[in-house]
Amino acid sequence: MGVFAEALAEYARPLLDETDGSIEQLNKAFAISQLCYNLALLPEESRDRTLSDTRLSLKMDDEEFDNFRRSIVLPMIRRHQEMFPQWHSMGSTDVSRSGPSLGARPRMVTPAEEHPRTDRYAPCPCNSGRKYKFCCGKTS
Repeated sequence: MGVFAEALAEYARPLLDETDGSIEQLNKAFAISQLCYNLALLPEESRDRTLSDTRLSLKMDDEEFDNFRRSIVLPMIRRHQEMFPQWHSMGSTDVSRSGPSLGARPRMVTPAEEHPRTDRYAPCPCNSGRKYKFCCGKTS
């Protein structure tokens, strides 16, 4: 499993732990965690509107929906903010309102600058298992 998939599985862990292990419940837990993950990426002012739009497909009455929002959605959004703080410290992710950032972008470090003394035939420092010249040391 890749790093991103492992992070998603770890993010969903509280919901997965509440299942009986059946495929149906695991799929439901992953679907809910995906919903919460996506909601966490939205600006706060868009979350309620998006969640309300989703309410119809969840087939919940007002009380069930409020309980679902308080006991599952909000804690999972907080979990996202704790696990992925770099995505929340950048400010609003709503590009349509603010437009793209015109500030200076950080300069990308080239592989040669990152690993200046790595032999081209040595194992790559990124632990890919490939030789440096075929991985991060590739010239183009």
